[in-house]
Amino acid sequence: MSELPVGTKPSARFDPDTFAMNLANAMESGGRALAAYLKGRENNDARDNPPNEFAELIKTVSTVAEYWLSDQTRAVELQTKLGKAYLDLWGYAARRLSGEEIEPAIEPAPRDKRFADPEWRSNQFFDFVMQAYLLTTKWADELVRDADGLDPHTRKKAEFYIKQVTNAIAPSNFVMTNPEVLRETFAQNAGNLARGMKMLAEDIEAGNGALRIRQSDSAHLAVGVNMATTPGKVIYQNELMQLIQYSPSTETVLQTPLLIVPPWINKFYILDLKPEKSYIKWCVDQGITVFVISWVNPDKRLGEKTFEDYMKDGPLAAMDAIEKATGETKVHTVGYCVGGTLLATTLAWLADKRRARVTSATFFAAQVDFTHAGDLLVFVDEDQVSALERDMKQVGVLEGSKMAMAFNMLRSNDLIWSYVVSNYLKGKTPPAFDLLHWNSDATRMPAANHSYYLRNCYLENRLSTGSMVLDNTLLDLSKVKVPVYNLATRDDHIAPAESVLYGSRFFGGPVRYVLSGSGHIAGVINPPSLGKYQYWTNDAIGTATLAAWMEGAQEHKGSWWPDWHAWLRNIGAKEVAAREVGTVALPPIEDAPGSYVRVRA
Repeated sequence: MSELPVGTKPSARFDPDTFAMNLANAMESGGRALAAYLKGRENNDARDNPPNEFAELIKTVSTVAEYWLSDQTRAVELQTKLGKAYLDLWGYAARRLSGEEIEPAIEPAPRDKRFADPEWRSNQFFDFVMQAYLLTTKWADELVRDADGLDPHTRKKAEFYIKQVTNAIAPSNFVMTNPEVLRETFAQNAGNLARGMKMLAEDIEAGNGALRIRQSDSAHLAVGVNMATTPGKVIYQNELMQLIQYSPSTETVLQTPLLIVPPWINKFYILDLKPEKSYIKWCVDQGITVFVISWVNPDKRLGEKTFEDYMKDGPLAAMDAIEKATGETKVHTVGYCVGGTLLATTLAWLADKRRARVTSATFFAAQVDFTHAGDLLVFVDEDQVSALERDMKQVGVLEGSKMAMAFNMLRSNDLIWSYVVSNYLKGKTPPAFDLLHWNSDATRMPAANHSYYLRNCYLENRLSTGSMVLDNTLLDLSKVKVPVYNLATRDDHIAPAESVLYGSRFFGGPVRYVLSGSGHIAGVINPPSLGKYQYWTNDAIGTATLAAWMEGAQEHKGSWWPDWHAWLRNIGAKEVAAREVGTVALPPIEDAPGSYVRVRA
């Protein structure tokens, strides 16, 4: 069937012929999407399944259902509660239909963007559908909340899965029950659906049979072109990483260089997006010699690489290379997220070996204790980790898309369903947004490394308890005496602020805990020039809880970056002439951002 060109502007009038043709095109694209999905299954090539199997969801929800249905009294209570809610809603709808002004049975949360369109309230049909959904969601949440006898982990999993299910079935996610989408469909003669289904087919094809939701228009974004453009050179590389040294922009620089250890779960250029948002460029402009590790995007060949390999071929190898490049035996260090966890283990290993290689350590939203690790604990128990290890053993790596899906599920309304509605129902191509492009540029993880990380950190919490063994060395964070700048972000779902605060107490030296506004990314990538958010400081890090810490904290407007820079210079302000990139011993290999970062999963 030939595809009719579809305009993006609403038509002046309804045209039945155009409407029918666009619906036909949408159905054709739907068939193409189904074919791509089935082809991926036939080739066993679809690797973007959510990190939890549906069996885990069913098992968890069944545990809750068993509590309510195993007792006749509770079962009747269960039915009565929902039945009464629906009867109240029916009564509300009938009285409103008669013209009576009446308060709704339930209203959405003020910040719930799904129901922002005025027609959710002005149109009685959509108002009824919305309230029925909200009452059902409230009832489902209470099923978990009021189920006695659930262990904390099962309850947390049940809350999470119920949230995923209720988010998925929201009436805003369907054409016929979303007033805004319905208006767009008639105004555009279904052109929005034709475009949306075409994008859906393309995204399933791009995912080799699994839906890879586009969050940004990648056609106008390219690493090394309009992202990761800070000038520099790759001066060292091995199987696991490339080490980038950035060109100076000042006549003098701090004597002690800075080594940044990013997470290998994502690519390093989150710290070097557009120049006006680049933390790396900002550091260079402050007169710091900056080195950054760019991790490889591993394939099956590197599946046996361990956490120990990442330490030795990562920060330890980088420190040796930096010494050759600058003559300095010590470095300031920064570790972001899991890169921070790796940095902490490296510091403990160095402390045990009595090797003085680090002057200071800065952690961005990184955890060393996982007692309060937040929503990601939903995915971690013995059964789930064992199942994941079996899957990883078959292919040698964990596909980055699985980890990306796990992160997206933590905020599924914002990072999944809003794009489903905008892309596939409204037919809108997302704008070019560097942050979301980076978010979708996933990396794989070696099976051996990821298994060690999940078991020793999330499952058994060995690092903070002093029972983690790495390279035949028992790690003890209390031996780490270097000054620590420990940054948490207030709305972090990945490394909760409470968890980062609690982890501060395990280091043996002085710790400055700082809390930034916003979340795991925006709270870190917050240049002073934007004048956004705020940060809090309080030297009393021994406080039992984050709430208690906040009571004595001082709020500062804007970015925490200058505070960190002042802290760094207080440790050592001596300057030397700016260093050229590379030496005779380490000649430049290629221009930054290097080749490792360009490999896409």
